Amino acid sequence: MARQSSSLAHTKWLCKYHIVFSPKYRRKIIYNQYRESVGGIIKTLCKYKGVEIIEGHLMPDHVHLLLSIPPKMSVASFMGYLKGKSSLMIFDKHSNLKYKFGNRKFWAEGYYVSTVGLNEETIKKYIQEQEKADIALDKLSAKEYEDPFKGQYK
Repeated sequence: MARQSSSLAHTKWLCKYHIVFSPKYRRKIIYNQYRESVGGIIKTLCKYKGVEIIEGHLMPDHVHLLLSIPPKMSVASFMGYLKGKSSLMIFDKHSNLKYKFGNRKFWAEGYYVSTVGLNEETIKKYIQEQEKADIALDKLSAKEYEDPFKGQYK
């Protein structure tokens, strides 16, 4: 269904969006024990609304999604639903996070969205390779602060 147009009662549509959003304070919390849980919650909520996840990746401090959202639903209303319900579900599943995040708000305000159009393959490749690029940048930035003569940080 990624390449084909879908249909509603009187509509043929092909609406794809690249969406990026992050946890509150950009905390690096999505990895380790929460990664599978957050991914499962996002998949479940998308399935409830009839939104197809074409590509997705959970980074330590943000989420990349390539979604196919039906035109009967606005991107803003879907993102409000996704971030709101997923926050509640995450806090229900992991009650220890309540102490790190006040008021049961897991996600930061706002998100980035762009329409995909015919650049779907480019966006998919970008999302898949995002983690590799971040790891490479982390390795480079760690070496900047390392003193080669003393073997420790300045």
